[in-house]
Amino acid sequence: MTTTTEQLSATTLLRFATAGSVDDGKSTLVGRLLHDSKSVLEDQLEAVERVSQDRGQDTPDLALLTDGLRAEREQGITIDVAYRYFATARRRFILADTPGHVQYTRNMVTGASTADLAVVLVDARNGVIEQTRRHAAVAALLRVPHVVLAVNKMDLVGYQETVFAKIAEEFTAYASELGVPEITAIPISALAGDNVVEPSANMDWYGGPTVLEHLETVPVSHDLTACPARFPVQYVIRPQTAEHPDYRGYAGQIASGVLRVGEAVTVLPSGRTSTIEGIDALGESVDIAWAPQSVTVRLKDDIDISRGDLIAPSASAPATTQDVVATVCHVADQPLAVGARVLLKHTTRTVKAIVKEIPSRLTLDDLSQHPAPGQLVANDIGRVVVRTAEPLALDAYADSRRTGSFLLIDPADGTTLAAGMAGESFASQARTTVQADEEGWDF
Repeated sequence: MTTTTEQLSATTLLRFATAGSVDDGKSTLVGRLLHDSKSVLEDQLEAVERVSQDRGQDTPDLALLTDGLRAEREQGITIDVAYRYFATARRRFILADTPGHVQYTRNMVTGASTADLAVVLVDARNGVIEQTRRHAAVAALLRVPHVVLAVNKMDLVGYQETVFAKIAEEFTAYASELGVPEITAIPISALAGDNVVEPSANMDWYGGPTVLEHLETVPVSHDLTACPARFPVQYVIRPQTAEHPDYRGYAGQIASGVLRVGEAVTVLPSGRTSTIEGIDALGESVDIAWAPQSVTVRLKDDIDISRGDLIAPSASAPATTQDVVATVCHVADQPLAVGARVLLKHTTRTVKAIVKEIPSRLTLDDLSQHPAPGQLVANDIGRVVVRTAEPLALDAYADSRRTGSFLLIDPADGTTLAAGMAGESFASQARTTVQADEEGWDF
């Protein structure tokens, strides 16, 4: 008989990302996870077996289940972020298999930005290397709440407990210094299937969970309602029909918190106040709505509101600022330099901005800050100071991953330059000077 707890856990969703250096076995681990949990369709498995035979391999190369691009299969590496959905009797999963090459580290930012858990793989023969540190740093910066250290290829080191213990101790110390809240180390062999889905008979010294068991039981909190309410306006609805001549609604997805009819709200960045007169969800009026529902909000007062504005309860409305201090992961091939003119996209709002200062770049070897690097290049992690043309209502990323994050975009071609995590407002007396120009970029 199924218990209530099991029924509830089966409805939960865990988003997780895999990361690691080149040839650590990320795609093999994901393939083994899918295969051994019986989440692979027969035609997919047949295709993998056929390609493996063409390569002269005796057994199916399970990495091909996620290495979907032709270039990936030809080179035997992961390039793009491969998303896969699967489910067990206990939980549903969305996984992101991210690349291991240094030049594709930026793709881990994409895969881990919405993850509840990150699986960082380490080759037992190589231990913790610079790319391992980089992935741990990205997971910490993105505030991924759970990190699993999967020490892979244990079969190639004779399943020695001492090898695993040394790597686990080094990584745990490093990740803890970064501020990762929870670290679970698991010794595995993705190729042989040890401790991936089934417990390993070769490592009787290990008494912890398998990878799948941990994924099924790790506590996941999607309680966005515990955060202050934030409602970025995506679209203004004014049908102006005979049936609804005066209807004015503001449509969008609630980013966090709860909205209630009758609640006093503030519209940002204007600062105008009103009261929620009605909330429409799925064509019906409701008294309450919560994240991440998509709704239409109606206000009692006729206020000038447009896409990009933020509606929040007056009692917990965020402060607005034009000076943003943030940590960014640089994801573009072109450098980001002091004085660069960019677009800053925050929720549904996009504004012009100038990079006023790059105070430091993170050195991953010892977690020190390299001062005043002048620019950030692809895969760099650094602090930036950005001045925006219009005020923004940002939360601290530590308080909200949804409304504390933003993108820096090249205004010339729309290329994403960096993914940012906002901190506190930058003091006006610390601003640097950037030359004005005739294009109106002097803020």
